[in-house]
Amino acid sequence: MSEVTDSAWYCVKAQTKREHIAAGHLRELEGVEVFCPRLRYRKATRRGKIWWVEPMFPGYLMAKFDLMNQERAITFSQGVRGLVRFGDKIPPVPDEFVTALRHEILEREKADGDVLTLNTVIDVGEEVEVAVGPFQGMRGQVIAVAPAVERVKVLLEFLGQQNAVDLDLFSILLPRRPIP
Repeated sequence: MSEVTDSAWYCVKAQTKREHIAAGHLRELEGVEVFCPRLRYRKATRRGKIWWVEPMFPGYLMAKFDLMNQERAITFSQGVRGLVRFGDKIPPVPDEFVTALRHEILEREKADGDVLTLNTVIDVGEEVEVAVGPFQGMRGQVIAVAPAVERVKVLLEFLGQQNAVDLDLFSILLPRRPIP
């Protein structure tokens, strides 16, 4: 005879920068489903441009389990700080939220499991600001994009006229866009 469980999604607090470790240990527990979405993107550093992976929800992940029977095992798993509580109540995360978020990540062509790769998207005609270098603080309009070499040509006004300047994609501040 199969036992019916009251599994629901709950928000789990993870130790700082150890969300992936907590998720790995929780996945080893029987009857526990884990969702720990992470973002992968390029970032300019002193060592050059590197790929960076960080959690979508820093310090948190979601797990589906039977609270009555598995709360203790979840709470004392390696990398876990506890469950999100409001007073003495542990609220469930709506199934629809987790399903919609998973669906959205899997719909993206650059998704690998729970890791979503973000690419910088900039269009000709957009207004940008130079973040570093001798043109720092200047604003201009993008007139050409070379994604293969991660460069853009920006029309800046200096020396009394407009000049086209070739810049590294990571040296400009992109305009904020609403998430599609």
